[in-house]
Amino acid sequence: MGRLFGTDGVRGLANTELTAELALQIASAAATVLASPDSGRATAVVGRDPRASGEMLEAAVVAGLTSAGVDVLNVGVLPTPAVAYLTAELDAALGVMISASHNPMPDNGIKIFAAGGHKLDDEVEDRIESVAVGTTTKRAPTGAGIGRVRVVSDAADRYLQHLATALSHRLDGLTVVVDCAHGAASAVAPTAYRAAGANVIAINAQPDGLNINDNCGSTHLESLQKAVVEHGADLGLAHDGDADRCLAVDAGGSLVDGDAIMTVLALGMRDTGELVDNTLVATVMSNLGLHIAMREAGIALITTAVGDRYVLEGLRAGGFTLGGEQSGHVVLPAFGTTGDGILTGLRLMGRMAQTGRPIAELASAMTTLPQVLVNVRVADKRAVAASPVVLDAVAAAERTLGDQGRVLLRPSGTEQLVRVMVEAADLDLAQRLADNLAGTVASV
Repeated sequence: MGRLFGTDGVRGLANTELTAELALQIASAAATVLASPDSGRATAVVGRDPRASGEMLEAAVVAGLTSAGVDVLNVGVLPTPAVAYLTAELDAALGVMISASHNPMPDNGIKIFAAGGHKLDDEVEDRIESVAVGTTTKRAPTGAGIGRVRVVSDAADRYLQHLATALSHRLDGLTVVVDCAHGAASAVAPTAYRAAGANVIAINAQPDGLNINDNCGSTHLESLQKAVVEHGADLGLAHDGDADRCLAVDAGGSLVDGDAIMTVLALGMRDTGELVDNTLVATVMSNLGLHIAMREAGIALITTAVGDRYVLEGLRAGGFTLGGEQSGHVVLPAFGTTGDGILTGLRLMGRMAQTGRPIAELASAMTTLPQVLVNVRVADKRAVAASPVVLDAVAAAERTLGDQGRVLLRPSGTEQLVRVMVEAADLDLAQRLADNLAGTVASV
């Protein structure tokens, strides 16, 4: 068996790769590792997105937790950041979110949070995995020691009240179209934006268990772009299935990606004194244009490996206050322990309301350089990425680009792929270099 945990929990095709049996094992193992029997009766928060398989997996997760003697606080269908927040708010020993985020409906996943709503590091994941696969003994209480289940009826209200505390400026007068991806944001996102004063037009907000992320949300922006233009809205916001992402489109329907959103927020937080050490944390996949914009603004940019968990580690290590990914995961540690798409939307619109400037103008502080990404399937991703032939080819491409671009070669976190990314001021040059590098990678 390969490593169960990927870059964001355990994920796979529901009922084939991610079975009810595996979900039960993972939940029981997580309870064994994260809920200390010495601290008394432990609790776990459990939530999910609305995909159909979530009902089955929720039942299995609840069974696994209670079988290990942990009481379950079931919060129902809520965004991933809500589960993280409630794990801390309800003083739970752990939290479990059942979601495959932006993946298609047949997939599902299990994300686990430690006490305080924090994502797990590799060492803790490895300990959970060793229990789940049977190399470490797990707890099996009987009688009154078995966990109980309680539904938290005010879970959504608690999360909405939390979001309200993060609002930097009222949104009265702004019209926003919000694409909820038929996912976990469908109820709470429009409610949060309306409570902040915005005029909200919600689309793709009728989840039926089967339509999550189906040609909508942050991975399919076409319907949102069309709706923003048709309604004459000030902007559009797109969430993914579990609402930990937020992408935007401006009044003309053009994309404002995670890098541009971070630019807007970083400049705003610099101006208000909220940006600790004038530092932003992003991943190696962020566009070179973000690096240039931050340098011109006098803001330091620290880069991490891909994945919001690594962004979080960078934020915690330096006590920084803003980080994120090009994909739309944005983390504001003062208000949450993980990426929160709805919080991001509130803060982005708050900056618009505060300045009276449209999002296109605010985002123009960053110029996105052409970026070409080629995925190359290989037999051994790590050996190929470390090959002297490949490294020589990367060095040659970097010499061609000089300081007007960059090359990034990295193995996929979940598949036998090597990802080749080239950025340059000229798209044709970026494409040519990326294709040449991909050919070298494929030939090794």
